[in-house]
Amino acid sequence: MVFIYYSQGVASQYQDFTERLMSHLALKGTEITQQDLKETTARMHVKHTDEQGKLDIAVENDNVKVSYTVERERKEITKGVAGAVAGAGLGGLIGNILRKDQSVGDALAGALGGAATGGAYGAYSGWEESKNERTEFAAVLAQTIKEVEDELQYIIQGQQEAKEAIREKGRQKLEEENAKADEYRGMLEDLYGQVLAVQEEIGMAGSEGTNVTKPKGRIDRAEALYKEAQAAFDKKEFGTIKPKITAAQNMVEKAREALSEAQSGS
Repeated sequence: MVFIYYSQGVASQYQDFTERLMSHLALKGTEITQQDLKETTARMHVKHTDEQGKLDIAVENDNVKVSYTVERERKEITKGVAGAVAGAGLGGLIGNILRKDQSVGDALAGALGGAATGGAYGAYSGWEESKNERTEFAAVLAQTIKEVEDELQYIIQGQQEAKEAIREKGRQKLEEENAKADEYRGMLEDLYGQVLAVQEEIGMAGSEGTNVTKPKGRIDRAEALYKEAQAAFDKKEFGTIKPKITAAQNMVEKAREALSEAQSGS
């Protein structure tokens, strides 16, 4: 008999799932041997009380599939020996041993199968007890799988929350950068307008015979600082933009002062 269970949505944690399942089962008294562990599949032999069988664990889409195949122990059929003999007939039982060179145990097993089919009470009772034992471990296995799934879902949820927190931090950083970009864009536009205005004033004063050497030198420096600030803005080097804008604005003011002094002196 095969019992199949699906652990939902934990395929990404397959290795952890397998290790946790084995550990939990071991703590519940399950003996695990003949392990064959691979990247997306695992097979092992398990024994719990008088029940034993094989576990197959594999990734299936987003889930993990666990298949438990029960192997009946030979001693489980001993309770049905009397019924088996009654159902199959003593002569048939001995004949099977002689003709097929079987061991007594194998012959009894075959006889038991026929007896169960034929309705021998003793054999059928033994079968039911074996079935109950298997169901008991199947329930243990199902419970353990659910425990491991809950643990992994908690971990997955934590990972998702961490990823969402990182994404949210990224969104906030982008919003902050966009806000800074808008602020600096406005400051650069205002600075450029000031530079153009003072350059025009200096040009007019120069055409009227005023010595504009000093104010022109300062406004040229202001323009150079503006271009450096604009280049930093294009590269999103926001840390260096504001100092350059501040320095450029100072040079604009000094150019105005120098122009005023030049006009007063002339």
